[in-house]
Amino acid sequence: MQKKKITVRGAGIAGLWQAFTLARAGHDVTLIERSKKPFEGACSFYAGAMLAPYAEEEGAEALIRELGLRSIELWREAYPETHIQGSLIVTPPRDRRELDRFERMTQGHERVNESQIAELEPDLAGRYTSGLYFAGEAHVHPHQAMDFLLSAAEEAGAVAHFGREDAPGSADLVIDCRGLGAREDLKELRGVRGERLVIRSSEIAFTRPIRLLHPRFPLYVVPWGYGFFLVGSTQIESDEAGPVTVRSALELLSTAYALHPALGEAEVVGFGAGARPAFSDNSPRIIVKGGHIHVNGLYRHGFLLAPALAELTARYIEDGATHPEVFS
Repeated sequence: MQKKKITVRGAGIAGLWQAFTLARAGHDVTLIERSKKPFEGACSFYAGAMLAPYAEEEGAEALIRELGLRSIELWREAYPETHIQGSLIVTPPRDRRELDRFERMTQGHERVNESQIAELEPDLAGRYTSGLYFAGEAHVHPHQAMDFLLSAAEEAGAVAHFGREDAPGSADLVIDCRGLGAREDLKELRGVRGERLVIRSSEIAFTRPIRLLHPRFPLYVVPWGYGFFLVGSTQIESDEAGPVTVRSALELLSTAYALHPALGEAEVVGFGAGARPAFSDNSPRIIVKGGHIHVNGLYRHGFLLAPALAELTARYIEDGATHPEVFS
């Protein structure tokens, strides 16, 4: 393989995986990010970081499952703190139809009853009579995972520059992973706002991500360890990041309380919102334009898809191989 001088633009989860993968493959990699502090402007910072290829198929193409399953393998190989604990979906008896619909539209799960739910998550004992358990799914802590990838990329030889926007003209290739920052080149990109809160509770201990199905406002809760949980759900057609709205905060808090009343006593550690890049079909694309390669449109699947997309980019650079559903 011929070693290339590559600049990766954008140090969100997509750019970090590109820098890590390409540097480990032996390329001369420079990672540049316009934010002066690592991850300060990245929508990835607000992600739930669930690696849920099966559950996401409820609202996505089969491509997401295919790439997501490969990504879980890559996460496990690279990052020791990848938690392979599966994920659990529950719903109140009155919303049983939502669970039936979800079961029909997804795979990789088993139907679990009240006693099985209690065995998986003791703090949910007696609260839900039926659910879906996706044993092959996983999750990571987004902030810790991004810190790890940045350090691992640098250890592999990548050089990171923060507070810088322009790619050096001497690069053989530029890999653009700037999300919505690339809209001057990718006009079809749109923003999808995601809001989340972080809470701390000494009364609840979940092992895996929990999703509560609701016909109007579904919710997920992701355990971060040491009593911290990320609570999220919102998908708003908006380019705005900024603070969380009062309406979203009320919905997140009230639905978290519905999942388990003990969460009503939790401490609110912080709110946050990020605008995620998406194309019209909500599927990712690798777009080759001469010496520029755009890796974009990861939608709400940044942590789920970034490793597999980095692997596809590396293969393209090595031998020109492409994935028919991803490359354009």
